[in-house]
Amino acid sequence: MSQPRQSAETRSTKETSVSTSLVIDGTGRTSVATGLPFFDHMLEQLGRHGGFDLDVEASGDLEVDAHHTVEDVGIVLGTCLASALGDKAGVRRFASTLIPLDEALVEVALDLSGRPFLAYHVPFASDTAGLGSPPFDPQLAEEFFRAFVTAAGITLHVTLREGRNTHHVLEATFKGVARALRDAVRVEGEAVPSTKGSL
Repeated sequence: MSQPRQSAETRSTKETSVSTSLVIDGTGRTSVATGLPFFDHMLEQLGRHGGFDLDVEASGDLEVDAHHTVEDVGIVLGTCLASALGDKAGVRRFASTLIPLDEALVEVALDLSGRPFLAYHVPFASDTAGLGSPPFDPQLAEEFFRAFVTAAGITLHVTLREGRNTHHVLEATFKGVARALRDAVRVEGEAVPSTKGSL
């Protein structure tokens, strides 16, 4: 690789301000502050288990709802990943994994396809308690991944195979996506892995 695969992006709206930097071929170093401690913990899993150097700073209207902050972080992080990958020459492209965390078991498959699509089958009851303080609504994980794959141009399938503990299920999900990304972005050759010649 002649150029380091890295990017930094910012986004500011009336609802949020988000700044991220990403080094794909990093060491798993993370620094995350979104105002949502549990969400920070999940993003740290994404960086650590993806082998990325990841910095995320976000402030948002948490007094209204965490939704804006979580979704906008997904947008900016996905944009960062797409920019860092460039034309994706030589990447492995496809990856899948099955990640356990105690009683939880989550299956992840992804394709750096350039075609955004999310199939997310990790159900939570509408009255499932939030995690952390301020609380992170478990259903917001789907909103994060939808924003992330849309901005990054990724096809992502996530399926819960087993699990009861909310924390375990979400952590296995983020670790699973991280490990699949780590495999998919690995450079194996020189050509763009598509018969079309572009992704």
